[in-house]
Amino acid sequence: MSQSQPVMLIADAPGLDFLNSLATPVDVMVDWIDDGEGLLAWLGQTRMVPVDVLADMRRRAMPGELDRLADQARSLREWFRAFVREKKGHALDASSLKELDPLNLLLARDEGYAQVVASDDSGHLKFVRTRRWTSPESLLQPIGEAMAKLVAEEDFTHIKACEGPTCTLLFADHTRGHVRRWCSMAACGNRAKQNAHRRRTRPSL
Repeated sequence: MSQSQPVMLIADAPGLDFLNSLATPVDVMVDWIDDGEGLLAWLGQTRMVPVDVLADMRRRAMPGELDRLADQARSLREWFRAFVREKKGHALDASSLKELDPLNLLLARDEGYAQVVASDDSGHLKFVRTRRWTSPESLLQPIGEAMAKLVAEEDFTHIKACEGPTCTLLFADHTRGHVRRWCSMAACGNRAKQNAHRRRTRPSL
């Protein structure tokens, strides 16, 4: 099952990590949210939703409810993937706002609120934002927030697709000079180096 595999968090932006929950990192396509359990596992591994909330949702969900939620998440992912792939490499502005209506409709359903709480160690007070997890659909809110932060805070001119010939992973290039080309040097970058070396050392006919 896909949820038994560690999620890939290589994008340097949680909104892109969501898109990378469907990926072909090597040769076989993997969907980490192919069902309700997969979605819960992905949300837990990315720490978007507290573990106790996920356990409570699993306990309270009606039969098939979490699988239907995963269907919604996949539909949201593919809509956002089309948007990102069209806009990557170009600066976003207000002209794109109408296209983001599905995202704003999702965010409008959030039951978020703020509180002042004690910090974990020092005893000082801190301001935190949280939300009421009243239904399975509320599990989509952290994903929506990550997507919103991507479009509002990231420079889309530096959002790229891995140059690996079969890789489908996306990332935000935060390197100096914005020279990143691969999802990771350990994977596609290393394969590209090996292929280049073989081409250089191949005997001429």
